[in-house]
Amino acid sequence: MSHDHDHDNELDPFAARVRALETILTQKGLIDPAAIDVIVDTYETKIGPRNGAKVVAKAWVDPDFAALLKRDATVAIGSLGYTGRQGEHMQAVFNTVDTHNLVVCTLCSCYPWSVLGLPPVWYKAPPYRSRAVIDPRGVLEEFGLTLPATTKIRVWDSTAELRYLVVPTRPKGTEDWSEERLADLVTRDAMIGTGLAGAPK
Repeated sequence: MSHDHDHDNELDPFAARVRALETILTQKGLIDPAAIDVIVDTYETKIGPRNGAKVVAKAWVDPDFAALLKRDATVAIGSLGYTGRQGEHMQAVFNTVDTHNLVVCTLCSCYPWSVLGLPPVWYKAPPYRSRAVIDPRGVLEEFGLTLPATTKIRVWDSTAELRYLVVPTRPKGTEDWSEERLADLVTRDAMIGTGLAGAPK
């Protein structure tokens, strides 16, 4: 067996397995690395969290859209052109002064690709998937988010049939901002619930 290959010592075990599988499939001519790169780039830079940020920003400025998003998130999100794989059935959950929402998939890694792009590695990791349900406040603190003791934390468990989008509270001081400017404050973590929308600068 040839030993002419790069070592994967710098990678975590999961990433090393993925690289090994990609190498084998490429050598057998079953996949084209360039095509894989295009797919990854599409989800990271085109279908990524910017889509979700636009949904959130529109909900912040358009009460009718926000009402539709609460009532039927699949239709509301689809009306902006964001549909497709892993986003066929959506529910939006809105943070309030009293309630903070957190999304997890305890069984695997169900995630709304059409609005959030590729799931982060930590979202798929067993520690997050188990602890988010058992100790959500502690998990949020590990992400740097310490909420008041009076804030209720509601955990939503994604499934293959239903995925969630957290609509964070709109930051103060943005009352006259455009949708485009507001969207820049919305992060992927805020739409999962492990973060908040950014503060205006």
